[in-house]
Amino acid sequence: MDEQELLAGRFEQHRPRLRAVAYRMLGSAAEADDAVQETWLRLTRTDAEAVENLGGWLTTVVARVSLNMLRARDTRREDPWETHRPEPAVGHRDGTGPEQQAELTESVGLAMLVVLDTLSPAERLAFVLHDMFAVPFDEIAPIVERTPAATRQLASRARRRVQSTVPMPAPGSDPARRREVVDAFLAASREGDFEALLALLDPGVVLRVDAAAALSGAAAAVGAQAVADTFSGRAKAAQPALIDGVPGAVWASAGKPRVVFDFTVEDGRIVSIDLLADADHLGRMDVRILDA
Repeated sequence: MDEQELLAGRFEQHRPRLRAVAYRMLGSAAEADDAVQETWLRLTRTDAEAVENLGGWLTTVVARVSLNMLRARDTRREDPWETHRPEPAVGHRDGTGPEQQAELTESVGLAMLVVLDTLSPAERLAFVLHDMFAVPFDEIAPIVERTPAATRQLASRARRRVQSTVPMPAPGSDPARRREVVDAFLAASREGDFEALLALLDPGVVLRVDAAAALSGAAAAVGAQAVADTFSGRAKAAQPALIDGVPGAVWASAGKPRVVFDFTVEDGRIVSIDLLADADHLGRMDVRILDA
């Protein structure tokens, strides 16, 4: 395998996150693909070996590319607004099917995209990178050519506009609270604490498994008793992780995700768990393992 193939392999590991950033910035699947492709071209013209943090470098580049595309779009505002209306992410030209593209749209929400489209390019970038992808302000500041303090103000203005327009998530979907629930679930599962599991599960909780997980022996279940029984004393190797930026869990082998535990949390209780093991599906997800 030559150096170009090795570089392409490293880039592909970051593609899901890069596309997620670009899509939230641009609200268009086609434009997001263009931004990711331009990022790849810039990487090929760079000494990648000199880049200490490839993921951070790629995120910065795709953000800059997306920002330039937004600014160019603003110069054409004499065009009808419908030209720039956020679009569902369907019909992806790289061969990904409409179902997977719909998942990308649903992870953001068209209402959110419409609101993001009303922000200035700099506000949108500051909000997307910081609030959605936890990029520090001192890393965002050079991209928008402002101080970290001024960048913080950009994100704050954008956040107020978003919060005044898009309904806020329920308390149980707060990322910090959601991680607390997921961590408590994993601990109770490992320790075989059946009562603790019941306390964390909604009475009508649903456990779903995809075809690949089913082939490995996982089975669907409905109801707190059945789901608690499924996990009690198990999930010992599962690790907390961010799944497309949302707290969840993963079972990994040699650092590669093999099974993703996707939790839906409402009012502090788990209402559904999806076990995902399909390799193609996992390859399109941004999975980052967290410290326990």
